[in-house]
Amino acid sequence: MGEELHDHDRGLSFDLPTLQRRKMIRLLAGVGLVPLVGCSSDDSDSSASSADPSGSSSSSAASSGSAECETIPGETAGPYPGDGSNGVNVLKESGVVRKDITSSFGSASGKAEGVPLTVTLTVVDAASGCGTPKEGAAVYLWHCDRDGNYSLYSEGVTEENYLRGVQETDAKGQVTFTSIFPACYTGRWPHIHFEVYGSLEDATNATSITATSQLAFAKDVCDTVYASDGYDRSVQNMSQLSLETDNIFSDGYDQQLATTKGSVEKGYTATLTVPV
Repeated sequence: MGEELHDHDRGLSFDLPTLQRRKMIRLLAGVGLVPLVGCSSDDSDSSASSADPSGSSSSSAASSGSAECETIPGETAGPYPGDGSNGVNVLKESGVVRKDITSSFGSASGKAEGVPLTVTLTVVDAASGCGTPKEGAAVYLWHCDRDGNYSLYSEGVTEENYLRGVQETDAKGQVTFTSIFPACYTGRWPHIHFEVYGSLEDATNATSITATSQLAFAKDVCDTVYASDGYDRSVQNMSQLSLETDNIFSDGYDQQLATTKGSVEKGYTATLTVPV
């Protein structure tokens, strides 16, 4: 697909205020004016990866080692949110509340093909030091398909609504979506968008967003997935990118780098804690 489709994903009018605000907070924290808090028990400042004898690989997010808790960094929803902020609003459609988002719902019948991926987000209360799950919150999650296309927006899939869904968090603060591994398209590191709402009612009415952010994937996992059938375009795009140069993750990605395990043959699981 061409570059024209994805140029606007940079969303500079939206991104710059967000990124500048995050950088200023970190700057002030460095001189002791603003307290920064983290939400992880690891001690490493870089991603760690490993491979088991079966060929499965795993990558885990880095952390600051702080015992406190930092809210998930806010990011742009991009030009393809489907939440009513940029045209179509899928959140008000019957059927959007679901676990399996690989297929379209309603009058659409398309299905996204690709390496299986299960995504689990754990929403926690940042004010409690990440110790209290946010039961009864809601998460709207969406991402591109194997070809880098977004349902509802991209040419050829404007009538589809796959790879979009909403769920209510359980007693552990968790939601789990069944999906496929997204592509790497021109200009962006592989990622998944999500919005957190105070309740399922808020989500399905597209009101009162608590947090908007993005989940990132580690390079070793992406390289393995993109070497499989159907992800040819992603190989070229990945070769021109890094997490450090991505226009969203370049100012820091420790809290957004998912812990990812699995294999191409059996599928992958990606987990992330989302303090709000």
